[in-house]
Amino acid sequence: QVQLVESGGGSVQAGGSLRLSCAASADTYITNWGWFRQAPGKEREGVAAIYTLDGSRYYSGSVKGRFTISQDRATKTVYLQMNSLKPEDTAMYYCAAGRYIATVLDSVEYNIWGQGTPVTVSS
Repeated sequence: QVQLVESGGGSVQAGGSLRLSCAASADTYITNWGWFRQAPGKEREGVAAIYTLDGSRYYSGSVKGRFTISQDRATKTVYLQMNSLKPEDTAMYYCAAGRYIATVLDSVEYNIWGQGTPVTVSS
């Protein structure tokens, strides 16, 4: 069974940067990668997604211009570069993978999930 292994979370001051990574543990056909986050007491939010076949990228309004999603198709790894971090970016971040997902920032259609990596941004 394929697992997604995440890394790169941590603590940073506001204005700082972090880079999250997520790799698939085995060869599997993936057309969509997504990054989601969930803060305590809040619903899970889709922040970025990428379509593996043509590299199309999608962002939520709250992170557009600050976060960048990218992929390495050869190693089945997805990255989330987070710049200009704000305290409101504090959350558990999850990567997810799936096939032919229609609504790419909606978690419902993704069927493979990472364990989550925490991001804390202090003011």
